[in-house]
Amino acid sequence: MARILPSMEFYQDNAKLKWIILAVSVVISIGSIYYTNVLVEQLKQRERDQVRLFAKALEYTLNDQDNNILFITEEIIYKNNSIPLILTASDDTVVMSYNNIFIDKKWSKARENKVIQKELAEMKRTYVPIQILLKDETGTVFDLQYVFYKNSFLLTQLIAYPYIQLSVIAIFAFISYLAFSFSRTAEQNRVWVGLAKETAHQLGTPLSSLMAWVEVLRDDPAINNRGIVEELDKDIKKLRIVTERFSSIGSVPTLKNENVYQLINNVVGYLQPRVSSKINFEVYTLSDTIIARIHAPLFEWVVENLCKNAVDAMGSSGTIAIKILRGGAGKVLVDISDTGKGIPKLNISSVFKPGFTTKKRGWGLGLALAKRIIEMYHEGKIYVKSSEENLGTTFRIELKSA
Repeated sequence: MARILPSMEFYQDNAKLKWIILAVSVVISIGSIYYTNVLVEQLKQRERDQVRLFAKALEYTLNDQDNNILFITEEIIYKNNSIPLILTASDDTVVMSYNNIFIDKKWSKARENKVIQKELAEMKRTYVPIQILLKDETGTVFDLQYVFYKNSFLLTQLIAYPYIQLSVIAIFAFISYLAFSFSRTAEQNRVWVGLAKETAHQLGTPLSSLMAWVEVLRDDPAINNRGIVEELDKDIKKLRIVTERFSSIGSVPTLKNENVYQLINNVVGYLQPRVSSKINFEVYTLSDTIIARIHAPLFEWVVENLCKNAVDAMGSSGTIAIKILRGGAGKVLVDISDTGKGIPKLNISSVFKPGFTTKKRGWGLGLALAKRIIEMYHEGKIYVKSSEENLGTTFRIELKSA
């Protein structure tokens, strides 16, 4: 059963944390827009009341027979200096020039009329006009006029404000998130590099001691003739390769044109006598001269790690099939398949995350390191090509061909 180490739970919970932050941001955004819309609706109603008052004042002025209109014209009609409006007759003929609409005095009459008609069309789309009843001396309505209007500049700004505000916040949050992600990635890289180099340093001392002891054993004929020294030499060579691998992490590795088939055979040749005799390795290729841009020690590490995981997944018996193919767009493909227990679909997306492991003992770092080696150092890809429970798993590595 898959498990996540407590020390790695922070990285596994990042996705949940992101969704929580996103949900809170959405709630705040919706609340901000809702509250602003409430204010906008109140301001819209206030402006409509002002236009209605303006229309009533104008209606009173037009129908007043005593010409007692000085207060109305001065305090109501001419006081409107924010709401754009146009007064028209019943046939849409403009009977009052306009109010709070920008017209340059240098414009021709035709251009002025064009601007007025454009504003009038926009006002018709925005709000229902307010009627003015024209009455004769007997109080009979003999004609109609209409006051068309649209939002004031202040109201237009208020409508756009929350969206501009949220856009600025979103941009700031995105930049902050990128900065946080980059700093966290840099911190993780420093941890990886420090851990790897410290491991390489710690391996150096016992490795030197083992080399000295092998030389001592080599001088003993009783032991030298039994093949023990040769096997110890292989393990010491392997330890030297492992030390080189750890030392290479954190440094930009030099990629060389390497024979992929040969490197994989090196890994298989080392692993075969060290696993169960019921584990069978099979290497398939259409050509034994497929060349790719590779850092040999790190690439062998990846293949060895995948093979060891396959052995663990199969238990005491099974088959590990490695296929080396030429892909399109100058790629070399390496498929490593096993006949093990497979990976549940829910776990496939997590297998390369640090701390994820299905073993009772293990740090869950092998596949995470493999991904970093292939994608960061070799600019390739590594992913689960296919997996079915109780049937097996296939990992694919994509490399750049030479």
